Amino acid sequence: MLDEPRSGRLAAWGNALLAGLAAPDDVAQRISADDAVHRVVGLPGEPAPVGLTLGLGRLRALGVTGLRLALPVAGHPLGLSGPPEFNARAMAAGEAVLTAGAVSLGLVPEVYEAGPAGDLHVDVEWQCLPVRDSPPADVPSLGEAERELAEALRDATDALAQLDVAGAGPVAQAALEAYRARAERGREVLAPGYPPRAVRVLELAQRVAALVSIASDGHGGAVSASQIAARAELLRPVERTARRAQVAAYNAYVEEAERRRP
Repeated sequence: MLDEPRSGRLAAWGNALLAGLAAPDDVAQRISADDAVHRVVGLPGEPAPVGLTLGLGRLRALGVTGLRLALPVAGHPLGLSGPPEFNARAMAAGEAVLTAGAVSLGLVPEVYEAGPAGDLHVDVEWQCLPVRDSPPADVPSLGEAERELAEALRDATDALAQLDVAGAGPVAQAALEAYRARAERGREVLAPGYPPRAVRVLELAQRVAALVSIASDGHGGAVSASQIAARAELLRPVERTARRAQVAAYNAYVEEAERRRP
């Protein structure tokens, strides 16, 4: 998970807009990033696709007070609440956004790419569907996520230390350099309104996820298929913990707002 999920950007900057901490046009740009166009499809009261600005405004008018991130994978519906049809769609995408407030809706990105590598034209359609009004699955608190991440790092120190990037060849080196460049290019993570602890947890979780992704590809000290498989098995719970921590960080705005509510 070397790149920020689109659903993470939608949740973070959508929350900033809902809180009145960011301007609509700026929010739309932050969410779209390098993509060409983002549209929302299936919003209640909107028979046709709408742009991000209008879509987020419609959600606010419907009584949405916050947005949560889900990062599910097969066997781990992290952040989802059902029904099965929505969960399946979110699982296929590997991400989704769920609303908090007066209505229970979920948004899943469908990505359409055209053009040659290096000059891709990317359109994103956010499919809006009803979801269950129930707690999202397996999402820890920020404090729990931070503790779990520290424990997972200790447990997997030996496996991560085997990632000898200097001798791992150009593919691993390029992957790590790309992550470092992205991390240095924009140190602003999340969006206005998030607590500093959420920023700290997200930055650590992203670093761990990047290292795990590179190590799991088979680069570094392991040379045989059995060694690569053993390393992947050891790193699997670390990757799971990093995903849980990322979701906890993105969802911290909603969790904090719910704690303050009388």
